[in-house]
Amino acid sequence: MSGGSAEVLADACLAGRRCLVTGAGSGIGRAITLRLAALGAHVTGIGRHLETLEETAKQAGKRGGCVAAVACDVRDADMAAEMISQVAGDHGIDLLVNNAGGQFYAPATQISRRGWDAVIDLNLSAVFSLILAAHPHLARRRGAVVNMSLTGIDRGIMGAAHGVAARAGVLGVTRTLALEWGSQGIRLNCIGPGIVFTENLDPTARERALERMDAIPLGRGTDTQAIAELVAFLASDAAQLITGQLLQIDGGAHLGAGIHAWAPEKVRA
Repeated sequence: MSGGSAEVLADACLAGRRCLVTGAGSGIGRAITLRLAALGAHVTGIGRHLETLEETAKQAGKRGGCVAAVACDVRDADMAAEMISQVAGDHGIDLLVNNAGGQFYAPATQISRRGWDAVIDLNLSAVFSLILAAHPHLARRRGAVVNMSLTGIDRGIMGAAHGVAARAGVLGVTRTLALEWGSQGIRLNCIGPGIVFTENLDPTARERALERMDAIPLGRGTDTQAIAELVAFLASDAAQLITGQLLQIDGGAHLGAGIHAWAPEKVRA
C-alpha cells in the first residue's frame, strides 16, 4: 500500500533552473520531466522519437510547465555534444539527468559480444560522453548530474551481467567526477530504482518481477513519481551537500535476496 503522494517539494522550488532529461518520452524520464517542469524548471526533454517527446511537452503545458522537445540519439557522441551546446546556450545547465538506457535480459552465456557492446555503449559510454559535454555548462551554474542506475548493482543481478557492468561503471564515473569536480560546485549522484512497471519493461522480466515481489522487504515496486521527486530533490538547494551517492529507491530490495531477471536450473548432485 502506498504511503501517500510522493509530491512533497515546495511549489516553484526549481523556478528558473535549466534542466535536461534524456529518455524523456516515456516512463521514468517522462515522470521526471513533468515533475521538474511543474516545480518551475525550464526542461529540455531528449530522446530518439520526437513524437513521444512532444507528447511529454504537451502534458507539461497542460499543467503550466515549460518543456522543449529535442530529438537526439545519445549514442552519437558528436550529435549529443552539439545538442548539449545548443540547449545550454548562454545560460548553462543546472541539472543533467541521464535517464536514457535499456537492455535485454539473458544469462551471461547467451550474451554475444555485439549485445554486450550495445548495452555498454548506451548505458555507460553515452552517459560519460554526455556528462563531459555538459561539464563546462554545469560549471557555470554550479549544477548537478543525476544518473539512473539499478538496485543491487554491488551484488549482481542474474540475467543482466551487461546491464550491471554498465551501471556499476556509471557509479564509478559518478563518484570519480564528484571528487574531481567538487571544487567547481558540481554535484553528481546515482539513483537505483527497484522494479518499475513501465510500458517499456520486458514482458519476461515483468513476469519474473511479479513472482519475486516477496523479495522486496516493503513488498512493492518503485513508482515513477517517487523517482521523479527524488531527482527534483537532488536538484534543489536542500541537496547541496549530497554528492557521490547511490540512492537506492527500491523498497529495500537490495537488502534481501535480490531481484533477478533469470535463474539457473538447480543441478542435482
